[in-house]
Amino acid sequence: MRLREMRHQTSRVLVVVCDKGEEPVEVIGRALADQGIRAAQVTGVGGFASAEVGYLEHDGRGEYLRIPVREQVEVLSLLGDVAEQDGEPALHVHTVLGRRDGSTVGGHLLKAEVWPTLEVIVTEVAPELAKRYDPATGMALISAG
Repeated sequence: MRLREMRHQTSRVLVVVCDKGEEPVEVIGRALADQGIRAAQVTGVGGFASAEVGYLEHDGRGEYLRIPVREQVEVLSLLGDVAEQDGEPALHVHTVLGRRDGSTVGGHLLKAEVWPTLEVIVTEVAPELAKRYDPATGMALISAG
């Protein structure tokens, strides 16, 4: 992992570059914890050797239908946020993955193997704008309070 912190106005911007073979959810989560980021927006592009995305079933169990992606894909879009959960940053990202034939698959990024790189921008937001974990849905939602 390579990490660079840049100051931008009143918030921080982290550039997290995941290297070949790294698992991005783990690497980004570790960078968030190490840098004390508790509220942020996340974007990224790159590629994966393989991945697993999820579709959240609306059955009240809060579990994802797991969709394996067993081929090299381009990360056309990686979008999400960071919310505080139990005092720690909780990463919540969705992705759209491009296949060799031009088709796509997408969902909640559960895990992946980076190839050749994944370039992620984490933009910190003010804590009062942070999303909070909602145990009823299992999702990070904007707090009304």
